[in-house]
Amino acid sequence: MRKSLVIALSLFALIAAACSPAATPVPATAPNEPTATPPPPTVSVPSTEAPIPTNTAAPEPQVLRLATTTSTADSGLLDAILPDFEAKYNARVDVVAVGTGQALTIGARGDADVVLVHARAKEDQFVKDGDGINRLDVMYNDFVVVGPEDDPAKIAGLPTAKEALAKIAEAHVGAARVAAPYFASRGDDSGTYTKEKAIWASTGITPTVESGWYFSLGQGMGETLNFANEKPAYTVSDRGTWLSQAARLPNLILLVGGSDIQQNKDKSLLNPYGVILVNPDKHPGVNAKLADQFETWLTSLATQQLIADYGKDKFGQSLFYPSSDEWKRAHP
Repeated sequence: MRKSLVIALSLFALIAAACSPAATPVPATAPNEPTATPPPPTVSVPSTEAPIPTNTAAPEPQVLRLATTTSTADSGLLDAILPDFEAKYNARVDVVAVGTGQALTIGARGDADVVLVHARAKEDQFVKDGDGINRLDVMYNDFVVVGPEDDPAKIAGLPTAKEALAKIAEAHVGAARVAAPYFASRGDDSGTYTKEKAIWASTGITPTVESGWYFSLGQGMGETLNFANEKPAYTVSDRGTWLSQAARLPNLILLVGGSDIQQNKDKSLLNPYGVILVNPDKHPGVNAKLADQFETWLTSLATQQLIADYGKDKFGQSLFYPSSDEWKRAHP
């Protein structure tokens, strides 16, 4: 009886244990470890700064109207140096490339802000008339005489342009007459045409279109060289334009003036360029401030160096030589 009671109690204990809920384990913690404090809630504070616009348009460039000679454009000089000015002053330079006389006329109408030309007597008159102010030296090169490769007038190597042009004219006189030594003149009131007329005047000869050998084209230097190449004919050119275009003129060669400016024996062929501000007192519509910045930039050492370097890599010589006062002080 006692044994049965023990067995019954044991079974009852097993059943009770199976029916009891499982104990929840308590995680172990290090002694004296502080209880973690939850972070404070994030509070959003509105910004007091104005938002930065993301699509602000760049300011419109200023416009500078430059009236200049065909030689500065045809030689490629302006394409080489003007981007520097435009970038520094947020400007766009609108170039009108014509003969010096026409460029000065444009300035005298107030239709340009600044002029860059090469006929000193005309430049001085422009200032005297009150249309321009503050003329400054910029650069120089020289003039040369080019002509047909077979050189029918036999002028190659003559020391002066005066002798060369006289010989071209004399080739049409009497027994000395030779076959077709034509001459192409710009005839456009340019600095080059002004120089050509001065050379003819020094010979005592006045050629006319009625002669049949003298052509007055009324064109720029590039167009005149192209005409001379096709004819072929002799012509007077500034060296810079000649060098920049000679590769496209297979029928022409340089005959008088030497291979570079140092070899030119005719010092009367020197060709200086000047920059002149259009007078804002007489022409109030001009952009006087930007024009003044352009003149300062053009005559600065940095830009004068750009002018000095232009052409050296391609032609082995400069097409223009700097001559501003600042340059001359730095290179006495």
